[in-house]
Amino acid sequence: MTNKEIAIFTLDALKNAGADHAQCVVTTGFSEEIDADNGEFTKMISLFDGGISMKAIKNGKKGTIFINSLSEDEIVKAAKDCVTAAEASVEDDAVRIAELTENKSFTCGVLKPDKEKFFFRIKEYLDEIKRTYPEIVIEQLVADYSYADTIFMNSNGVEYDYKNGYYSISPMFSAHDGEKTTSFNYFGLSFNNLDESLIELAGQRDIFEQTVKQLGAEPFEGKFEGQAVIVPSCLGDFISMALGNFVSDSTIIDGTSPWRHKLGQKVASDCLTLSANPLDECMVSGERVTDDGYISENYDIVKNGVLESFCLSDYAARKTGESRAKNSSGCYVVKTGDKSLDEIIRSTEKGILVCRFSGGSPAINGDFSGVAKNSFLIENGKITKPVTETMISGNIAAMFMNISAISKESICDGSSKLPWVRFDGITVSGK
Repeated sequence: MTNKEIAIFTLDALKNAGADHAQCVVTTGFSEEIDADNGEFTKMISLFDGGISMKAIKNGKKGTIFINSLSEDEIVKAAKDCVTAAEASVEDDAVRIAELTENKSFTCGVLKPDKEKFFFRIKEYLDEIKRTYPEIVIEQLVADYSYADTIFMNSNGVEYDYKNGYYSISPMFSAHDGEKTTSFNYFGLSFNNLDESLIELAGQRDIFEQTVKQLGAEPFEGKFEGQAVIVPSCLGDFISMALGNFVSDSTIIDGTSPWRHKLGQKVASDCLTLSANPLDECMVSGERVTDDGYISENYDIVKNGVLESFCLSDYAARKTGESRAKNSSGCYVVKTGDKSLDEIIRSTEKGILVCRFSGGSPAINGDFSGVAKNSFLIENGKITKPVTETMISGNIAAMFMNISAISKESICDGSSKLPWVRFDGITVSGK
């Protein structure tokens, strides 16, 4: 059966099982994966996958289930289980499925991979790292082409289908020089063409150079309050922590968010504009349909320091009386600033360049602490020595208010587009 035929069969199964309203998302796809360990190719595999996400509403109660199968028998069984789950849940007036507006089809990215050229680019990538950065050991590299064909349908007549394909690489690496070794580092990036050498994408050379410099790292001693310049690959972690604490479904519904009543008010420095933009041209696999079944649009979360929108699902919006977010993508974009990264560093008297952060979830009020990994001290306007065993702490809400600079430069890794950002009032401590 085609994906649409499977979706129609699934909706019928849910209705026959007793659902008043039903929704399903059918996804089929495949990936071509190439793995390398310690710089040597170890595995090449093709993977085919398919699955169905189901949602049933009965008497105002919701049940959901996901299965990794497309067989009719499994679909019928899962549909019955989904309705049973709905019957066992609590009645909730906020439970709905999307209303019919405009059905659409979307196609983007690379729908058929160039396997030969992809392999060439990966080999070229590994060879270039060996040649240019001999201290770097690629402990593991996962290179992948992924294709997905997804159809969203519900019993209100909503129907969207989305075909998308893209390439990606995810290296994990460290630097070695005799007995010296660094902490491991990693990143991931996605792209939709093979026109240029992969090492030139998304500022990777800076990351490898910084990792090599980490071979001279020493434990930091002392404590000071200063500035933290957060690199793009790490900034996404802080954005996710902030949005999870301040504008997500759970914290808005239960009222624990410090930003719960701050729509239209200042929550950050005037220089910050933070958006969720899955339709941005650099987003390789940007969402086209929300999890709830609405056509995705770009939107501002914070604009010029003012809170414009919460990041709420349709359910949370109904529950709280607020507006539904225009997408559920997480494709974050921060508007660039008016200073170059060099200018930002030169104007930083005492601080730290944070290249990776390892820490637990922040407290409800935004307090956080964790280890600054692969990071460097900034002293008198210069990046000086690499440090280890260095903690940074602060409050995320205060950080957003205390942004003192945003770089002109930005990095797009295929799922976000972020600059370097300097935050004031960060506590840096060591042994």
